[in-house]
Amino acid sequence: MTDVHRPDDQELFAAWQALIEPHSVSPRAAETGASLLAAWSQPHRRYHTIAHLRDVLRHVDELAPHALDPDAVRLAAWYHDAVYDGAPDDEERSAQRAEKDLGALQLAPGLVDEVARLVRLTATHTPTPGDRNGETLCDADLAVLAAPAEQYAAYTAAVRAEYAHVPDQHFAAGRVAILAALRDAPAVYRTPHAHQHWEAQARSNIRAELEQLRPPPGR
Repeated sequence: MTDVHRPDDQELFAAWQALIEPHSVSPRAAETGASLLAAWSQPHRRYHTIAHLRDVLRHVDELAPHALDPDAVRLAAWYHDAVYDGAPDDEERSAQRAEKDLGALQLAPGLVDEVARLVRLTATHTPTPGDRNGETLCDADLAVLAAPAEQYAAYTAAVRAEYAHVPDQHFAAGRVAILAALRDAPAVYRTPHAHQHWEAQARSNIRAELEQLRPPPGR
């Protein structure tokens, strides 16, 4: 419980308490929130940190009118990178953690299932049309793509640092595949608000990063 007493975490811990209280009377709710904050504070993280959690929650609030169940989306935001080792199964293990934690807190089974589904969706960020909860979470998670250029550069540097164990060539190839898929999609963002306000800047950032990642002609 030590971590939740740090001043930087007090606001988030209070937000967790306010979010979970209507859905659980378990005395373990505070401990669960503290454990989540500890996970998000792990020293190996460079981008998927407390700051990212705070940003995603803030953007969920901004997009909440689009969601059918904003609390499910907020809970999924708390769990979507609860496990982060830079491994292919991070999202699956995060979803399993959500199922275990929220089941132990005796949340409604349907809510637990929806949170876990949303967490798994962040592995691809491809909600089906009409999946308003999924669209809200995915847009909030990808909001950083529409950041000002300097902030976007800091984001890409932090992501690279998290994958320092991956050789440059392999990292660049994987990153290009992700960015090209976003570039070629009909829209980066699915919610009306995000599409209207974030789409143009996100596409500008994506194009610029792709130019930086592609090898010069003749190589």
